[in-house]
Amino acid sequence: MSGGRHLYVHLPFCAQRCGYCDFVTVIGREAQHAAYVDALLAELELERPALSPELDTAFLGGGTPTFTEAQELERLLAALPPARELTVEANPETVTQELARMLRRFGVNRVSLGVQSFQPHLLQVLERVAQPDTVRRTFYHLRDAGFDNISFDLIYGIPGQSAATLEADLREALDLGPEHLSCYELEAKPGTRFTYAHGAELERQADAMETYFELVVDRLTGAGYRWYETANFCRPSPSRDLRAQHNLAYWLGRDYLGIGIGAVSTIGGRRWRNTPRLAAYIRSLDGGERPTRDVEPLSPEVLRRERLMLGLRLDEPLGLADLDGVVDSSAFARLQQLGLVRSGRDATGGPTLELTPRGRLLGGGVTADLLA
Repeated sequence: MSGGRHLYVHLPFCAQRCGYCDFVTVIGREAQHAAYVDALLAELELERPALSPELDTAFLGGGTPTFTEAQELERLLAALPPARELTVEANPETVTQELARMLRRFGVNRVSLGVQSFQPHLLQVLERVAQPDTVRRTFYHLRDAGFDNISFDLIYGIPGQSAATLEADLREALDLGPEHLSCYELEAKPGTRFTYAHGAELERQADAMETYFELVVDRLTGAGYRWYETANFCRPSPSRDLRAQHNLAYWLGRDYLGIGIGAVSTIGGRRWRNTPRLAAYIRSLDGGERPTRDVEPLSPEVLRRERLMLGLRLDEPLGLADLDGVVDSSAFARLQQLGLVRSGRDATGGPTLELTPRGRLLGGGVTADLLA
């Protein structure tokens, strides 16, 4: 296997764990940052044959990548293969002027900021440290360092949120004018302390999700952003594509390599997930061995179904030439009559399928109906 052009690097360290978070994270552990970067670089070396010498995208996610000790983050960035798009996730409170300049110096050309909300009382509910002024300061640190591709993550459905406060969040974000916005529905996993603390309010918020989603789409498209994926929006540009190219690779079914604890890879018809245990991960790679992994063979049928489910999240027609048997023809006819899907032809005359704007607002339900 060779030639994969997309790399994900998981940096799990955080200053604290937010109550709603279910990512693979490790609190603090500054003394282990160097050993973890050693392990990452060892895993990267073992998996080099799976990657192209030059990448289309590399993405450092977490955790909070910018909480990692600065010298270790520098060492990691210096060792990564060149990538056309190199994204680093960051929490606003971790980004100083010095850190912003360092990221730019080491080739990072896109930063994804975990803003979540501009409302102090909602940030408190989410157990976020950064306040609205922190976000604004960080944004200008990044601009001053030369970043011209910044993304904000926003969350809706937060306990205590209303349509008015969501609208205020969108207005604050638009006032700053990032190139990209990702707006996600809050997902609190059952049994977590967050659901225990906010269970009744989460139920009330669940009833408002559809209204919130429509509000997000209306306000951001009204401001000129392209609604190119279910939860993602970018500014149009005549000179460059401001969609998140790394995430686009997932949605288009491209092979990708993930390194680090809990990281997932999909390459050559196989999917595997690394152990989420920090000590076991470091120990294996310190001994020259790959970390323990859960491996899942992917049949052509599974890959085709995933290709349909993910491809229909996008605002472009999905080619059906290699998706025979995946679409339920009777469901398609019914949904087409309802104005939720439409068919077409690509430049070569091949059949295509896409959701209409109304169908996109209903999203996953329409896609589920289409699956044979």
